[in-house]
Amino acid sequence: MHKVAVFVGSLRADSINLKFARALEKLAAGKLEFVYPDLGSLPLYNDDLWASPPASVLRLKDDIAAADAVLFVTPEYNRTIPSVLSNAIFWGSRPWGKNSWADKPGSVVGTSPGGIGTAVAQSHLRSVVTNLEVILMGQPEVYFQTKPGLIDDDFTVTDPDTRAFLEGYISRLTNWIQRHTQDAVSSIAAE
Repeated sequence: MHKVAVFVGSLRADSINLKFARALEKLAAGKLEFVYPDLGSLPLYNDDLWASPPASVLRLKDDIAAADAVLFVTPEYNRTIPSVLSNAIFWGSRPWGKNSWADKPGSVVGTSPGGIGTAVAQSHLRSVVTNLEVILMGQPEVYFQTKPGLIDDDFTVTDPDTRAFLEGYISRLTNWIQRHTQDAVSSIAAE
């Protein structure tokens, strides 16, 4: 089973994006193991802190390194990604030459009550993580519109059509991770 580091761009306890991530985790049970790095304890990015890196930063980089893949679950704030997610991305990409994101298979999803379901934030985030050499899955795109009762309190997706779509997404993500982790193993073996 592949380990997926899940980066939820909201620190709010009742975050709809965290609830969405937990629903995806439930659908992925037995296929993928989701882990949630702690983004709330990261200091704001400051290059001077590399002189004595905070423990939370080292934990983040270890969490990324230990994962087979990354999943970004982003809200949309003012048509872009939230600062907590940007901050984690900055820390993971530094110091120079130690980009933890490079060569990780990944995907970007998000949810909002609005009809475009974080599409603008996802577009922005996709351009950022591709630049950091995340091997980004292009399809299916998941611009999820949250509606009351669509995900219940135990993270079950209640609508059968929505559940089927998200199960298809999990299947594609699982195959994407498998394909690109095999490519990495083959590459190392060839060296």
